[in-house]
Amino acid sequence: MLDAGLKARLQGNPLGFGGAPLGNLFRAVTEDEAIALVRHARASGIGYFDTAPHYGNGLSEIRIGKALGGMARDEYVLSSKVGRLLVANRAAPREQNGYVDVLPYRQRWDYSRSGTLRSIDESLERLGVSRLDIVYIHDIDRDTHGTAYARRFDEMLTGALPALTELREAGTIGGFGLGVNDWRVCVDVLSCVDLDIVLLAGRYTLLDQSALPELLPVCERRGVALVIGGPYNSGILATGAHPADGTVPYFNYAPAPPDIVARVAAIERVCAEFDVPLRAAALQFPLGHPAVASVIPGARTIAEFDQNLVLATRAVPPALWQALADRGLIPPEAPLPHGRP
Repeated sequence: MLDAGLKARLQGNPLGFGGAPLGNLFRAVTEDEAIALVRHARASGIGYFDTAPHYGNGLSEIRIGKALGGMARDEYVLSSKVGRLLVANRAAPREQNGYVDVLPYRQRWDYSRSGTLRSIDESLERLGVSRLDIVYIHDIDRDTHGTAYARRFDEMLTGALPALTELREAGTIGGFGLGVNDWRVCVDVLSCVDLDIVLLAGRYTLLDQSALPELLPVCERRGVALVIGGPYNSGILATGAHPADGTVPYFNYAPAPPDIVARVAAIERVCAEFDVPLRAAALQFPLGHPAVASVIPGARTIAEFDQNLVLATRAVPPALWQALADRGLIPPEAPLPHGRP
């Protein structure tokens, strides 16, 4: 179970900061823009920042570290991830894994004890801090690893998990868990070991509640804090079913299929009836579940961040949530938000 003080800090300000865009996800952000954005977010009261070596091959970590440098370390919560080691390679492509203008490294999977400890040390160096509050084991799921999944899973069980347990018991980190897109692997791991926290991207959102029947009850029962990443499901809950600029809406990092477009269009119609922006409903819906401690949307600009902040705190009438449930657009068993901006 996550340290009580750390969990209270997450829940006290449930809007966090997702650091993937600062690694140049899909398109570049300048270093000056990135640093200014993080400092603006902190000045606006954001107290939780998440990043990973994967995000731009360390670029996000470096930028967040520079931005938070000089600020009191106890005033914000910082998390990063393990599972990928960065290997220097001058010939490495500048575009990798959806990120552009990345640093000259190639990534190597490693969930071993030594790889986990090395990854944390290297993240601390890039961030310029002496400790991480939370460490997530990154992308340890079947879709990511395919035929190598069983081997990677065993490597995590015998390597990363014992190492992180020791670090938590020594007080070196505040807690650890998984950072994944697939809720099923969380259930598998929780059947073997206790986790403090799970960062789940895209599987408990206004559009996709696939984690609700199995994972969320387990988290609630066992006191596992849940952080929701990707609350816009890679874009479609931000742009809507038919983006104003004429581009194709994205869902799960790919063009949205027709059934997803139709479902979002139906959700938009209900939101319009209550004069609530789709993005406001998307940011606030996950917080209705008692297991959810934080929602961490990404932003590339100060304007995007400010809009997220306004939308996350906008009043949403309870009748909107009930209308979505009555029309079969969210499951009837999903806990509805009740004024928790």
